[in-house]
Amino acid sequence: MSNQQVLQPPGWPRPHGYAHGIAAEGRQVFIAGQVGWDAAGRLVSDDFAAQVRQALANVVTVLTAAGGRPEQLVRLTWYITSRDEYFAALPAIGAGYREILGRHFPAMTVVQVAALLAPGTKVEIEGTAVL
Repeated sequence: MSNQQVLQPPGWPRPHGYAHGIAAEGRQVFIAGQVGWDAAGRLVSDDFAAQVRQALANVVTVLTAAGGRPEQLVRLTWYITSRDEYFAALPAIGAGYREILGRHFPAMTVVQVAALLAPGTKVEIEGTAVL
């Protein structure tokens, strides 16, 4: 049984790839910003979509350490360094997203920033889950 309720205000258009909001009950897990590093701390690629895929995989790895599953994510915040690269890579981002998180779409925000702290990184994703 799910502990989540997708919030869809009456009359609002249905979002694609995210939810307007999620109401949930349970143990909260807060996942720090994850970048496109592998387990050894090496950047997996200069490719935007490859970094997204690895960052999402890292989010799930941390979530799994708490005993959680991807469908228990209630919020993701993405920090990206290039809106243009993000839009150009959307098909590959979508494929990687579905591979890692399936068809679960929590509340999400994407913010373009001037730079990220880790050299060479183009995306950082933080998450909140309710188990």
